[in-house]
Amino acid sequence: MDDVDAVQAQIARNMLDSGDWVTARLDGVKYLEKAPLKYWTIAVAYKIFGVHDWAARIPVVLAVVALCWLVARMGWWAFSARAGLYAGLALATSIGLYLFTRILIPDVVITLAIALALWAFLRALEEDERRPGVWSMAMAASIAVAILLKGLIGIVFPVGAGFVYLALTHQLFARRTWHRLHPFWSVLAILAIAAPWHVLATLRNPPYFNFTMHSGPGHYRGFFWFYFINEHVLRFLNRRYPRDYNTVPRLYFWLFHLIWLFPWSVFLPAAAKLRYNAADRAGRLRLLALCWAGFILVFFTFSSTQEYYSLPAYPAFALLIGSAMAAGTGWLPWGQRVLAAIAAAAAAAIAAILIAVRGLPTPGDISRALTQHPQLYTLSLGHMGDLTLDSFAYLRLPLMLAGIAFLIGAWAAWRWRGTRAYIGMAVMMVLFLQAARLAMVVFDPYLSSRPLAEALVQAPEGTLILDDQYYTFSSVIFYANVKHALLLNGRVTNLEYGSNAPGAPYVFLNDEQFQELWGRAQRYYLLAEKPAVERFDRLVGAAALHAVAESGGKFLFTNR
Repeated sequence: MDDVDAVQAQIARNMLDSGDWVTARLDGVKYLEKAPLKYWTIAVAYKIFGVHDWAARIPVVLAVVALCWLVARMGWWAFSARAGLYAGLALATSIGLYLFTRILIPDVVITLAIALALWAFLRALEEDERRPGVWSMAMAASIAVAILLKGLIGIVFPVGAGFVYLALTHQLFARRTWHRLHPFWSVLAILAIAAPWHVLATLRNPPYFNFTMHSGPGHYRGFFWFYFINEHVLRFLNRRYPRDYNTVPRLYFWLFHLIWLFPWSVFLPAAAKLRYNAADRAGRLRLLALCWAGFILVFFTFSSTQEYYSLPAYPAFALLIGSAMAAGTGWLPWGQRVLAAIAAAAAAAIAAILIAVRGLPTPGDISRALTQHPQLYTLSLGHMGDLTLDSFAYLRLPLMLAGIAFLIGAWAAWRWRGTRAYIGMAVMMVLFLQAARLAMVVFDPYLSSRPLAEALVQAPEGTLILDDQYYTFSSVIFYANVKHALLLNGRVTNLEYGSNAPGAPYVFLNDEQFQELWGRAQRYYLLAEKPAVERFDRLVGAAALHAVAESGGKFLFTNR
């Protein structure tokens, strides 16, 4: 898709093509804000399978499978085989895990690393564990990987959760604790894995050290300042520039977990009846899960938040839910009744929508029936606000499948108990997520620009100009393999900082420069969204805009 999805895929390709695996670049401009491991894994997938969209998704796919297995294994180790199965099933079929792994962001991979780090932490502390040193090294390696995936939160989350756990269990100042965790060797292992890239990136992108606490346009202070001060400290304080993100209200950020963990979140109240003490292995893992999820949610309560930021807490919630389901506490039948009511209401709402749109035509693609709310797009799910009643006419098949799924879930939750009911609920989610996938296919012309890329590949050679920022048409760059594109009024957001670096390619145009280029004899192509077409009519005249292709409310023009 356009935006972050294709940007991450393209940065990995640029690394592979250039041979520079230290400094990420986008359209030749330094892109210093993200840790590199996600790019490295995608580039390795390209190296093995070739540059394809499906190859770019392999690291995320493997991480999801490994994460669900790990959670099931942790539940089996601490609770029982049944509890492990339930925990893994709850995570694998939750809405949030699907929603936040449909784009190339590293959050599910860092979730895997943090989960492994915390399990290794607990294993190292176990009295009957014969190899605490091995587990402490596994903890350190997982933390280092997490740092290389998403920066300092890779160490803040597991260390913070572990610190709270040790304090609550009165182990923080016990000599035995630090003897088993091997802090000296663990720190050395973390530095050995994570430090080399940070040192190289700092040396290759001077100036080396700057601690200015002001962030704004027009300045270049090297990698160290941008990555550590701007992207970590100032982002946490919500003072980072560029302001290309928004923040979810704190109350919604907490309550949305009832949606992201649906349908299994209906069993969360049952976890309140469980034991959270250090008397046995089950109690220790439950307490750690509570510290784990609580620390992450409290951390983001004091920071900027996106819907998917709390993904690293999902395994902890899944373990608590799976443990409660296996324990058979008294809330479970009530939770099933709540789910049956929700699923039945959802099926009825879907039936009402299908009746309402039964006679509506569906000309062209779904973009014709959507509204646009750009002010919402800085949120992860901002495009949900573009839906209209007419747009549901394009989604009849996904809606019907979702309706069938909810009917199955309502029946299973109301009529059955125990494993049989849980399997029915999982079947509901498998069908529902397939309905979501079918809906994504329908939305593809709106969220991706691949048809325009295919038209560009078939057209005569020329120079490509993107209207506005790079992200708007990033999938065209990926699918057409454009080596060099010009950005019209696009020196903004993520490319603004790198554009000020010494030796940066100047790929940015203003309106006057665009007018001059468009009037030349050589061929240029322009990518623009529908609302911008009128502006280009005024700039160069409608007669000079020759349409090559249109898809999803986006246009490809040429000057010849």
